[in-house]
Amino acid sequence: MHALRHYYASVLLDAGENIKALAEYLGHSDPGFTLRTYTHLMPNSQDRARNAIDAAFSTDAEAGGDDGEAPAAA
Repeated sequence: MHALRHYYASVLLDAGENIKALAEYLGHSDPGFTLRTYTHLMPNSQDRARNAIDAAFSTDAEAGGDDGEAPAAA
């Protein structure tokens, strides 16, 4: 049963679930305990952080979306 619980936590963390929500799902009253217990299961967190920042600062051509700038005057 413990292995299944550990697997459940690892799948959710890998999918990007936050620690506070995971603590609630696991019945932990302290999200800090959850973080200390399962932090080693977050190897992709640096990649997710890097991708989030890359997406936030990407140009219109790279992202294929609106860059937030006003159109040039004619």
